[in-house]
Parts: sequence; structure tokens; C-alpha cells
Amino acid sequence: MSSKKTRQPIESENGKEAETATQAALVVSLAEFESLQKQLEEVQAQAAEYKDGWQRAVADFQNYRKRVERENGEVYQNAVAGIVKRYLPVIDDLERALQSRPADLPWVDGIELIYRKLQGILDAEGLTRIQAEGQMFDPTVHEAISQEVSENHESGQIIAVVQNGYMLGERMIRPVMVRVAQ
Repeated sequence: MSSKKTRQPIESENGKEAETATQAALVVSLAEFESLQKQLEEVQAQAAEYKDGWQRAVADFQNYRKRVERENGEVYQNAVAGIVKRYLPVIDDLERALQSRPADLPWVDGIELIYRKLQGILDAEGLTRIQAEGQMFDPTVHEAISQEVSENHESGQIIAVVQNGYMLGERMIRPVMVRVAQ
């Protein structure tokens, strides 16, 4: 016959004492609990206040950065506009010269090439010509230099463009000078 022995856990005096000491340490008085609860709430409120301040500072910085970028863009646009304005009379002179050019001179082709390069550079900067021929007069973009009787045009319609006008992006650099039907 074989005998099986089952082991019973042996409880020692030291094990019970340690468990009792741990339980005693976990027991906190109600006053201590309320004090800890109050401290926790204060720390959480302070953390929320710091977080709110941090979020405001980040938002303020982002707004500042956007404003500086916008202002830098405006400064750039103003600088480009000032430079482009100086070249508009040159463009006008080249256009007039090319309209009345003699056909038999070979160097005229070189002048036309120069005109196209200059126009390409200005186009790359965002310069666009305002279309006016045949449209109705608009005082925001057109400047009337004369009003004439015309049987081929209705009253207020543009008869002819005397000087081209230009826009740089959304900004008008120079209005179109036009003759308007009466």
C-alpha cells in the first residue's frame, strides 16, 4: 500500500504578523483620507490651470507666427509692386515701338524678344493685364480719359484702351486708361 501524503500549508507566526502589519498600514483614518483627497483636487486644479496657460501660450504663438508670415507676404508684395511699377512705362514704350515697327529691319526681332522676356519675368511675379476692350466701364479698374459718341457701342462701353492697366495678384497696380462710349 502506498501512502500519499498531502501537504498542508504551514502558517508561521512570522507570516501572520507581516500580513497584519500590512493591513494595519493600509488602514487610513477618514481625516487623512479627506486631507489626501483635498490635496489631490488642488494638484489637479493646478495642473488644469497650467495646461490652460500652456494651451493659450501655444495659440498666441501660432497667431503671432501667422501674423508675421502675413506681414512678410505684404512687405514682399509691396516691394514687388514698387519694382513692377517702374517697369510698366518700359513695357508701354516697347509695345508702342513694336506696333509701329518697320518690317525690313532685322534687329526689330531682337527688340521683340527682349519685350517677351521682360513680359515673362513680370508674369512670373504675378502681373496680369486687365482686359478692358469692349467691356462696360468699371470705375474700380478703369480710368476714363474721354467720353465719345459711338454708334457701334452702347453707352458706358469701352471704345478703346489708351494705356493698359495691370494687377499684381489681387492688387491693382495701375488702372486701365480708356475711352468710353457716351
